[in-house]
Amino acid sequence: MARRATGRAARADRPVTAVLDLLGRRWLLRVLWELRTEPLTFRVLRDRCNAMSPSVLNRRLGELRQAGVVAVEPRRGYRLTAEGRELVRALRAIDHWAERRALRSSRGTRHPARRTAR
Repeated sequence: MARRATGRAARADRPVTAVLDLLGRRWLLRVLWELRTEPLTFRVLRDRCNAMSPSVLNRRLGELRQAGVVAVEPRRGYRLTAEGRELVRALRAIDHWAERRALRSSRGTRHPARRTAR
């Protein structure tokens, strides 16, 4: 009987899990979000993500480049690739959801999941 693979090897055949592993890395989503509208240099990215250390930013950019989501252009900086733009479109759905949720909260509308049993 064959043993089941565990850890990253088990997730290799699940594309969504591999993407979630990548996106779940600290600061990675923030870097993607900052690049959503225009290419940015390392220095501008570092300033916009001021709580992130330069070494972590460098690591995350490397991971995004390796995944084919970000490319680097001389003098222009880091930019999203076609794959990166497609990923950001998916993230915009989360942004819209968050905006609607914040609006409901500001109006005092309770979220259905927060109702308490009486």
